[in-house]
Amino acid sequence: MSWLSSSQGVVLTAYHPSGKDQAVGDSHAKGGEEATSSRRYGQYTMNQESTTTRVMEKPPFDRSISQDSLDELSMEDYWIELENIKKSSENRQEDQEVVVVKEPDEGELEEEWLKEAGLSNLFGESAGDPQESMVFLSTLTRTQAAAVQKRVETVSQTLRKKNKQYQIPDVRDIFVQQRESKETAPDDTESQSLRTNENKYQGRDDQTSNLGEEKLIPPEETPAPETDINLEVSFAEQALNQKESSKEKIQKSKGDDATLPSFRLPKDKTGTTRIGDLAPQDMKKVCHLALIELTALYDVLGIELKQQKAVKIKTRDSGLFCIPLTVLLEQDQRKVLGTRIPLIFQKLISRIEEGGLETEGLLRIPGAAIRIKNLCQELEAKFYEGTFNWESVKQHDAASLLKLFIRELPQPLLSVEYLKAFQAVQTLPTKKQQLQALNLLVILLPDANRDTLKALLEFLQRVIDNKEKNKMTVMNVAMVMAPNLFMCHALGLKSSEQREFVMAAGTANTMHLLIKYQKLLWTIPKFIVNQVRKQNTENHKKDKRAMKKLLKKMAYDREKYEKQDKSTNDADVPQGVIRVQAPHLSKVSMAIQLTEELKASDVLARFLSQESGVAQTLKKGEVFLYEIGGNIGERCLDDDTYMKDLYQLNPNAEWVIKSKPL
Repeated sequence: MSWLSSSQGVVLTAYHPSGKDQAVGDSHAKGGEEATSSRRYGQYTMNQESTTTRVMEKPPFDRSISQDSLDELSMEDYWIELENIKKSSENRQEDQEVVVVKEPDEGELEEEWLKEAGLSNLFGESAGDPQESMVFLSTLTRTQAAAVQKRVETVSQTLRKKNKQYQIPDVRDIFVQQRESKETAPDDTESQSLRTNENKYQGRDDQTSNLGEEKLIPPEETPAPETDINLEVSFAEQALNQKESSKEKIQKSKGDDATLPSFRLPKDKTGTTRIGDLAPQDMKKVCHLALIELTALYDVLGIELKQQKAVKIKTRDSGLFCIPLTVLLEQDQRKVLGTRIPLIFQKLISRIEEGGLETEGLLRIPGAAIRIKNLCQELEAKFYEGTFNWESVKQHDAASLLKLFIRELPQPLLSVEYLKAFQAVQTLPTKKQQLQALNLLVILLPDANRDTLKALLEFLQRVIDNKEKNKMTVMNVAMVMAPNLFMCHALGLKSSEQREFVMAAGTANTMHLLIKYQKLLWTIPKFIVNQVRKQNTENHKKDKRAMKKLLKKMAYDREKYEKQDKSTNDADVPQGVIRVQAPHLSKVSMAIQLTEELKASDVLARFLSQESGVAQTLKKGEVFLYEIGGNIGERCLDDDTYMKDLYQLNPNAEWVIKSKPL
């Protein structure tokens, strides 16, 4: 589990332009039940965990500051959705256990954070020789190291106060080797490299939105300039360098929302690494680094994150609704081996799409509440038996059931641990930093949550692709879906009406970013992959030293061992040539000459051209080229990877064509 949540209280003033209540009816609602809502206005206050309250100086829903990017009608979608959610809840009076959220004791947050970051051996009863973590710590950036050091110091102080008997390491001892190695370096090559890489991306991407007011989604009609987002340099390092060198530029750019860029994935000759491309052991290292990087980014930006931990929850162990994702998937995998998305979730999306994605008001217009309740009961009884009549489910009912499924998860789709961190994204100064934080948060989500979220976002994009006919732009979809993802009643938020207004603009903007930039958000930043490579290299050196020491003790011929080790990957392969293995194809091995233009897709094409016509068609998209060993455990290569560049990065790798594991 992980331990992040926003500690900032918020006061937000919401205005309705007309200054009076309005009843909003939906003439499309069927079954004799209109979706009505009473427009609210006035001031709402929320103080979270007795923290300091930050006052928004301007009301974010006032037309005068929303510009015309998010008009009354757009926000109306949000409030109507909230009313529909309340109506649905009234019709489903089922006993649900509320997640009990525990406030941490002093030092507990930092202790759990260090455990989640893979650094539990730095403190407590498991504390021992800090050399065990030296390899990991040696790969950290200055901001990442500062984040770790801050939390080690807090834990050390807490343990001393509690008079614990076990060893408490001095934080200066833990980081002394790292500092010495940097001090003895002939020049600050790491810092120079960082600035060089970052300079490639300097320009429009450091423009900010106001922290004092919640900026709303820019007009879709206004084409925004596109710029590559920098994935080569630590996000926290970028933020720190920006603070140090661009303060005047930041101040001048405040409020200039019209020129905010649209970000795109940069082209990387060594290949883009997506979630799911790495072996589990390397992905675990990625998650450790992502947690440290996210914390470092928030530290640099001065945004405090506090622990939130679900300590008690009672749920059903079978069914469809109100079932934990992991339990539901275990249940589903007995029906369909290897499924990663709940079957009911897949079927609801399928049913919506069968009705056509061109239907006007899709996702916005609710199904009849009583009918939804009855459908839920019928699905619970008949879904797994295969006797449920899907033809009886109207398209808007299926959409309402999909949203209901998300809302009634015992723990939110964005997870108990990270829901507050997702909500806190709206407080980050720049759009670039918001995307960077979301990227790290997506990496940190549990597999089941991340896979289901991805399926949802891909579906939402397909809805938006038909916006000319269904009238559901990315703005409209974000407004409708935000309360379903960000307001989890299981955490006791249902009764807190103030939260509806506090979170409205911010969560809608975050939802907008999740939908629009989903391809970018499911990418593992290159700087983190490089840190994993460095960790693996250092671990290999450590293992090799240990092996040599062992061989020496056992009186083996050490020189013979070294010679064999050196020649392992070079046997029978000339310089500038790689040998690619394909054990499951007709051509099981091939020597391929590296050229400047040779891509992974070219290597695959050469092998597949050896297959018969039918087999070739079947194999495309089913097999991939993998980089295995050397400084990486295993990595699936994207088609645009330039093989010579990657070979230079990992000359000791083996190259294998195979299918992706389930």
